[in-house]
Amino acid sequence: MREVVMYLVPPMDDEPPSDYLDFVAAHLTSLRTETNRLVGGDFEAAHLYMDVLTDVAGHWRRLYWWGRLAGTDAAGIYLAKRLTQRTKQWREEQIYEVDIRVLRTQIYLPAAASSRTSLALRKAMVLPDTVRTGSASMADAGIAWVKAYRKSEWHRIGRLAVTVILVVGGLIQSASWLSLSN
Repeated sequence: MREVVMYLVPPMDDEPPSDYLDFVAAHLTSLRTETNRLVGGDFEAAHLYMDVLTDVAGHWRRLYWWGRLAGTDAAGIYLAKRLTQRTKQWREEQIYEVDIRVLRTQIYLPAAASSRTSLALRKAMVLPDTVRTGSASMADAGIAWVKAYRKSEWHRIGRLAVTVILVVGGLIQSASWLSLSN
């Protein structure tokens, strides 16, 4: 027989929902670019944007419903806010002064635009792309979701421990009060 447990607020699912995966796929490229720009291409940029995605995953249910009710991109707004806060925190934690340099991006011209391109580049323009689309965003979304799920489980255990301590303390206090009144 299966046990039925009722929750006032149901716990976080252990698998990311499809709407979260779609959100990450839509925002991942711009998030990575902006994170690299804000920290100057530091190797910590990958950790920073994963922390931001984890923050969004931890609040996903609330953000999703608030966005649906208000008709806004609540998750996108929260993502930008958390990126700003995480970047500020990262800069404050740096031991040395942070030197940020804007890097120029390489512009690749099609083979017809430049006669000095290599044979490999000209062939690459003709061959179909072999990159699987969406696999990076699905992996990053899954990792962020699992981190947020583990964090929510630890928070749930912490709340349970505090509740038990308060109940036991209350029982001890009431027992001592009853023994003093007799």
